[in-house]
Amino acid sequence: MNNRQLKDLLYEQVARIGKALASPKRLELLEMLAQGEKSVDALAAELSIDIKLASAHLKALRDARLVTSRREGKFIHYRLTGPDVAGLGVKLREVAEEHLLELRLALDQMAANPGQMAPVDRQALMEQARRGEVVVIDVRPPEEYAVAHLPYARSMPLAEVERRLASLPRDREIVAYCRGPFCLLSDEAVALLQARGYRARKVSDGVSEWQAAGLPLATVGSDLKSLRSRKRT
Repeated sequence: MNNRQLKDLLYEQVARIGKALASPKRLELLEMLAQGEKSVDALAAELSIDIKLASAHLKALRDARLVTSRREGKFIHYRLTGPDVAGLGVKLREVAEEHLLELRLALDQMAANPGQMAPVDRQALMEQARRGEVVVIDVRPPEEYAVAHLPYARSMPLAEVERRLASLPRDREIVAYCRGPFCLLSDEAVALLQARGYRARKVSDGVSEWQAAGLPLATVGSDLKSLRSRKRT
């Protein structure tokens, strides 16, 4: 094999990743799987596509070694092959946002109410949450929260926010987040809270953005360990 053939082979292998990502639905699948392992059925329902199409997209991602699968009875479950795959999704979106005016305009439309968006100073937010100066709520499904969540965040799935309003303090700001900048669950939660008289904003970060920034994440197990440690002291 000469040098030209070798270079062609190398670039061809890297291009496998690009080909696998060249689909809006596959990018969304990666975002969903960055929240934790999910079944094909759950992913198809979330993306509003049929199971056959979801399986085809997942096969393309698996062929590029971006996801792996396991069977449990009649169901097939998928997960990312590593945290670097979630980071790749974050970086790809950041590059697109930097260079594509169309994407920036679309994001501006999502942020129709600038007052709902909290400034993103991740370290400061973590410290404020630790000190109890703000209340951070994770409005994703509880199983996603259990896999990983922002430190000091409470699990409060969107469907439960209204009936759990009494557990939220009215004298502190509520900061909501979900799966990242393209997720609208936190927008709905903030709109509901503001309509009930709460001071509420959202952050565009999800666990993938937090992890890509090199910041720690928490799990239900680590939360319980931290709580027991505080009680002993």
